[in-house]
Amino acid sequence: MRFRHFTLRITNSVLTILGLALIVATPSKAQTQPPSTNMSSGDSGTSTDLFVMLGSDFVRPGLLPKANYNIGIGHTFDFLKKDPLGDELTFSYTYEDAGPGFWHSDFGSHTESIGVMKNFTLPKTKLVSGYTCIQVGVSSFTGGAHIQNHFSNGDSLGAAIHFTDHHAVWVQEMFNKIVSAPWYTTTSVGYTRSW
Repeated sequence: MRFRHFTLRITNSVLTILGLALIVATPSKAQTQPPSTNMSSGDSGTSTDLFVMLGSDFVRPGLLPKANYNIGIGHTFDFLKKDPLGDELTFSYTYEDAGPGFWHSDFGSHTESIGVMKNFTLPKTKLVSGYTCIQVGVSSFTGGAHIQNHFSNGDSLGAAIHFTDHHAVWVQEMFNKIVSAPWYTTTSVGYTRSW
């Protein structure tokens, strides 16, 4: 019962912050862009994204929550714009708590992964865009007598809320599978700086 109350409080806080950010960002977005700006011209080149995401895993079976911290970098390539899998190559590091408790324990999963991300626009809005990401990597389980390395895969679907051309908040859901571990999903919210 305590966990459910705690989860509801965090969910309400995150939704409130995102809602306020949208309200504050909407007028400033309109003021920072002149009416003659064409968003498609900005999409024709390359860009680099640095992202930091915090989230919670929900391990199956049982919906056991665990902390998940992710940092990464991605680069969009112009020649990949028409590729159906993606137009941005990514590299990221993820720490996931694998022991008792939520935030951190001696047992952890450390994952280095590479991926391909597909960015796409949503109809009738320039404030929000969508993306998918397919990642593969190596997860190292720590805290035991020996470090155990395993192949991992993560598939994401998310939305980016753009405050300016260089700042965005990402919200994503990721399906994860590590060989020898149960599958789990991760819900994350993060900040992205693009240049």
